[in-house]
Order: sequence, then structure tokens, then C-alpha cells
Amino acid sequence: MTRTDSTGTQRSNAPSALTRRACGLSVAIAMVLGASTAAHAAQVYTHHVRDVVHSNVAQQISSLPATQLMQLDVVLPLRDQAGLDTFVAQVADPSSLNYQHYLTPQEFTARFGPTQNDYDTVVQYLKSYGFTVMGGSRDGMDIQIVGPVSAVEAAFNVKMRMYKHPTENRMFYSPDREPTTAMAIPLWHVSGLDNYSIPKPLYVKKSDYAAAHGISPEAVVSHATTGSGPSASFLGSDMRAAYYGGTALTGKGQNLGLLEYYGTDLADLTKYYKNAGQTNKVPVTLYSTDGTSTSCLASQGCDDTEQTLDMTQALGMAPGLSSLVMYVGSTDTAMISKMTTHSPLPTTIGCSWGWTPADPSTLDPYFKKMAAQGQTFFAASGDSSTWSASNEAWPADDAYVISVGGTDLTTTKAAGPWKSETAWVDSGGGVSPDGVAIPSWQKIAGVINSSNKGSTTHRNGPDVSANANFTFYVCADQTTCTANSYGGTSFAAPMWAGFVALINQQRVADGKKRIGSFNATVYPENESGGKLTSTYTTDFHDITSGKSGSYSAVTGYDLVTGWGSPKAGLITTLTNSP
Repeated sequence: MTRTDSTGTQRSNAPSALTRRACGLSVAIAMVLGASTAAHAAQVYTHHVRDVVHSNVAQQISSLPATQLMQLDVVLPLRDQAGLDTFVAQVADPSSLNYQHYLTPQEFTARFGPTQNDYDTVVQYLKSYGFTVMGGSRDGMDIQIVGPVSAVEAAFNVKMRMYKHPTENRMFYSPDREPTTAMAIPLWHVSGLDNYSIPKPLYVKKSDYAAAHGISPEAVVSHATTGSGPSASFLGSDMRAAYYGGTALTGKGQNLGLLEYYGTDLADLTKYYKNAGQTNKVPVTLYSTDGTSTSCLASQGCDDTEQTLDMTQALGMAPGLSSLVMYVGSTDTAMISKMTTHSPLPTTIGCSWGWTPADPSTLDPYFKKMAAQGQTFFAASGDSSTWSASNEAWPADDAYVISVGGTDLTTTKAAGPWKSETAWVDSGGGVSPDGVAIPSWQKIAGVINSSNKGSTTHRNGPDVSANANFTFYVCADQTTCTANSYGGTSFAAPMWAGFVALINQQRVADGKKRIGSFNATVYPENESGGKLTSTYTTDFHDITSGKSGSYSAVTGYDLVTGWGSPKAGLITTLTNSP
């Protein structure tokens, strides 16, 4: 029998020679697996080996030393994927009896997660090869392990090699083939088997942008900024004034999460508030999901620019949150897994990092779990204009996240209301380069049209947008703060996470459930019967001028700014929705 992997390549499900040799395990291991399972090789459902390794484009340099330690996150598959897909559709459907009947992490596990027996079996299998279990949980569907390369190669039937990176001046490690195990139980994914793609924060420094475009930094921003920070730069509170404009809602009772690959130094956050003449009253927790340090000191070569600006934008929009938790980790699955199980559960989440996964479906079980649990995940759409194979969009082009593009905002005055807004010239957007199928909500008549030039078969992005121009005040790296030097969609994603916290606060106060599946709710609110609805202009600033790369901002939905930036009316509309 054959199966088709994420690259479209047909692969055999039959045990390979290596797999058959792996069946010659010790009696002790065979007892762990059970006599009936030792003769089988379980597949790992997701793709792990990069195309440049498969095609020999990447030059092999050497083998990884057998004694070198590796930290991996082993993810088990969903027990009932079809049932979960049905439930996720129902929980976002106002006509369904399951509408907004969100599950707790424990309820999710009972219905869709791995069985206790399967989880325990995988744990014992990994221990039998000498791995030390460092974390993970059945509710999180993962097992975090540490062990030498020799154990990795034996347990997963691979050889770990070093290769010359084809586009970057460095080497990377990777397995030479897709992993399998000697268990009958299949796995979903093994995170940490390669470091081909290094996650990057999605902010841009104005001086770097100017150098790349052959212009002076002074020529980058064509209008005077109107913020209330130093040198008229924008503070997070200015974004709240521009997009919300009220005082009643602060995010009270809501818990917001931020995904970060590095920790931070909270001294930078303290300096930001001191220099702005403000006070942060929200408790901030730095939470390591896999043992990764939550500290980030410039003296040790760590840059916390992204981490600090994410906090200031989320806190500026929602200054009364019950908690803000920064989830720090070295692998995406470790962080997202914890985000779906941590107490209190983060109900709105911002991600301002981008990376290229070996398989774009890797996080889908967790994103679906978030939908089932009423969690809303915003991802920055990127700062390199039109999405392409060489300009990766992930995770912003995943069908289960809300992709946030960038605009250029002007306010009437410092801490004043919205005045005007155009598309930001580098806002990431376009058609999914990962071939993600178009979601149901983008199939609504009128959303994709000849004006916006979107795809009718693949996922389009972004979904929404907010200010991303070089107009912000930023404190980072325990040094002098900057004004109007940084921009990027990384500012916009945590803004939106904070804005939805305001919506959820009002819904809970009105005795309703959280908004949860944001896109599934907003798209039909904005477009109906092939026409824009009357509430659309009440809820969004429709950005109709400016362009980024191949696409222009147009009336209604477009592939530069999505539906546009938020108005306070969106809170009323989504609070009044079922």
C-alpha cells in the first residue's frame, strides 16, 4: 500500500529494510511494545525531510556525533480526526446545537486525544531507547525528551546528517529519511529533528529597510507621526485610542498569550512604561514550555526586541487583562501544546514569528484544538510583501489562524482618534505558498473577486490588519529606547489579540461565550449574498488605497490589508452575535 505525503510524493506503508532490522530489539523492548507489535513499523504522519535533502541540493557534510544530545518533542496523533473536524465546524456554526460549546483541555483529550494506554506505550518506548522524559502531557498530546544522537537514530530509524544550507551561510542538521518506529502506534510528528529553518521575528528596522531599498531612513516615513510617545512615536495606548477609543473595556477577566522563541528582560518593559509616563497593572508571566531560558540579556547576545514590543502592543490595547503569559520554547509544538493546556487557558493569542515548517500541517491538530476550546490565534502576515515559495507565510497562511497584515496609520493628535489609513508597502499577503486549501469562510460569494485578485482554491491572506509602519516607540536590549525606528506586522498581531480580549470581556459580561472562531464569524458578518453588509463599514476601517507587491488595497476584502483595521463597532457587532 502507498500513501501520499504533504509534498505529493507516494510513499510505501510497507516496512523498510531498516524497519525490519529495527524489529530485532532486545527482549526488554519487545515486552514494552508487546509481542504483536514488534513485527510492524509505525509511520509518522507528517513530513520531516526537507526537499533540499531529498533532492540532494543540500550538500552532505558529515554525520552528527553519536554522543551529541538532542531535545525533541514527540507528538501523538488525534484519536478521531474526522470527529474533531465535524465538531470544529459545529462549534462555529450558529445553527448547530454545539455552537460555542467549547471543550476544556481534559474534555478534548477524552474525546479526541490519545488514549492513556497509547500515551504510556510511547513513553515506555522512548525510555527503552535511553531517552529522558523532560515534559509534555497526554492533554498536550506530546512527550518532550532528551537523548543522544545514537538514541535518535535507533528509535526513529534515521541517520542524522549535517548539510550545507543552500541559501544561508551556515550548516543545518537533518534526518536522512522519514522517521519510523518499531511500535504499532503511529506518531504525528517529531519536532526538533532538523534546524533548516530558524524562526525569525517579524519586525523591521527602518534603517535596514532603507538600505535594502536604496533610500535614506528619513525618506521611509512620508508623514509626521502623531503618537504620544517620545518624538511623537506611537505607544500601545495610542493604538487603543485609534482603534477602540473607549474606556469601559480593558480586557478584564481575560488571559492573553504570546508565542516567543526567546525570553525577555522585563527591565525593558519597565523602562518603556516609565519613559511613557504610564504604569502597567497586568501581571506578566514568563513561562518556559520546554526548559528554554525565559531570560534574554543583551550582554549574552540575546535580542528581546520582538518580545518586548509584543507585550507593549497587547497591554496597550487591553490594559486590564487578568494575565499576560509569554510562552517561551525552542519548538513550535512544545509552545502550542502548552498554550492548549495551561491554566488559566490563554483565550486570545498573538504570534509575531515566522518560519518554514517541514510540513505545514504539523500544527493543525493544535489549531483545531484551539478552535474546539474557544481560543483565538493571531499570526503576523510578514514584512516582505507578497507571499511566495521564497517568502514563507507560515503560520499566517494556515487555515485555522487569523492572519494580520500591516497598514500606515495617522491619528488626529497624540492619544487621539483614527484619522486615515493606507496599506503598508511591505504588508505580507497573497495566496498560500504552502498550498493550503481555501477555507469555507473565504468561499462566501463576493469575498474573492476580480478586484482583489485572490485565489478561489487556496487560502488567501491576510484576514485583518493594523498599523505596522515605522511609527512606534520601542525599548529593548537594556539600552536606549528608540522612536519611529521599528515597524512590521509583528506590532499588529498582538494588537489584535488585545482587541479580541475586549470583545470577549463584553461577551462574558453579557452572559455569552467567547468569540472563538473569529474568521468563521467575521467573514459572513462582512459579506452576504455577494455584497458587503451594512455592518462592515461600522466594524472596520476599509483600507482602499496603497499596495504591497502584487496586490492593491481595494474596497472590501483584499490581499494586503484583509478586511482592514478594527473599529469600536466591531465589539458591538460581535457581542450582539449569537
